[in-house]
Amino acid sequence: MFLSQTKYVCDLLKRTDFLGASSCSTPLGSYKLDNSGDILEDVTFYRSTVGALQYLTWTRPDLSYAVNLVCQHLHQPRSNHLGAVKRILRYLKGTIDMGVWFTKGSLGLQAFTDADWAACPIDRRSTSGWCIFLSSNLISWSAKKQPTVSRSSTEAEYRGLAMTATELLYLSKLFKDIGFQLPSLPLLWCDNQSAIHLASIPVFSARTKHVEVDYHFTRELVQQRFLSVKFVSSEHQLADIFTKPLSAARHSLLRTKLTVRSPPFSLRGAKGSK
Repeated sequence: MFLSQTKYVCDLLKRTDFLGASSCSTPLGSYKLDNSGDILEDVTFYRSTVGALQYLTWTRPDLSYAVNLVCQHLHQPRSNHLGAVKRILRYLKGTIDMGVWFTKGSLGLQAFTDADWAACPIDRRSTSGWCIFLSSNLISWSAKKQPTVSRSSTEAEYRGLAMTATELLYLSKLFKDIGFQLPSLPLLWCDNQSAIHLASIPVFSARTKHVEVDYHFTRELVQQRFLSVKFVSSEHQLADIFTKPLSAARHSLLRTKLTVRSPPFSLRGAKGSK
């Protein structure tokens, strides 16, 4: 099964006059979304376009991080924020027909979680990202700024881990309610050894007491065998695409691993056919 919003993308590019624009390989590039640009006098284009992009992330998880960033500046957009939105549109120009691909496979629930510590240059809050797979199929994902400032990378990673565990718990209960029994414990992959250590061993120092709520929640799930937390190297961390801008090669690789691709078939007739 292939889900895409190709017509919606074409309509959006036509409405914003970007249908003939040159394409680019990543949705964000090197744009710094701080408050250094000039405040926009007319915010109509910015707000309407960003709102349309939010709807598009339903079938385009590769846009989630970039769209989340531009959404954070809806109240007072600046020229550099508008530049980022225009780059997203140029990225869409080169990936018009992409969508999420679902295939048959052995069933099992696993998630990847990551956090970019103090990434926001304005308030130094961290960005959490996660993606959840049923077999090899992506079924849930998120890119979101954390509501509080984290005082260490471990805290930022652990908050992201707890958010992902919450979603896994919800999905597990949902499957149970509809009579579907998962064949194994849900797996939660994290690339931070300190966060995994906290989830496994009940030891706190003075620097980690402020994360005890998230700690107890996640640890109880591990103890009660609702999920298993394991280490994954940063190289194989699929949630990277939800927490930071990436190089073109890295972005393309992770986009493919998220099963975001062009359709393997075409519903359009050959040129010149009747």
